Amino acid sequence: MNFQHLIIYMFVIIMAASYYLGWTPPLIMLLYVVFSALTYERYAKDKKAAQKGEWRVPEKNLQLLSLLCGWPGAIIAQQRLRHKTKKVEFRAVFSLTVLINIAAFAWLNTHQGSVLLHRAMLDLQNFFIEHSSSNKLVDIVLLLTGFRST
Repeated sequence: MNFQHLIIYMFVIIMAASYYLGWTPPLIMLLYVVFSALTYERYAKDKKAAQKGEWRVPEKNLQLLSLLCGWPGAIIAQQRLRHKTKKVEFRAVFSLTVLINIAAFAWLNTHQGSVLLHRAMLDLQNFFIEHSSSNKLVDIVLLLTGFRST
């Protein structure tokens, strides 16, 4: 196991504990899964394009996806696809996106961050309740945006 995978495992454990303690809703975990899958797909597309000499995915797009919760998928893609592992400048910016994202997640678990997150989830719930004609969709949104009762 390398250091980068250890970071992912530790982050998953911390995220699960945060949910278990009632600090974050399942939507946060879903965002990481979705953006990680999308980021992995973009890395794979870029690797394939590089091998064929075709149009590449801009590095700023890969970095933005990493910043938007996709960094676990980027780490896995970098290791499995052996892509974007040599460019020092890219790796430095990528490391910064990981640190910023982890710091933002940690901030969400502070009092101020928690208040903001609860308010945002309540606003999202109210929006779907007011604008959705589907009870199933409202139920799904309530499940994803709800906090575990402690």
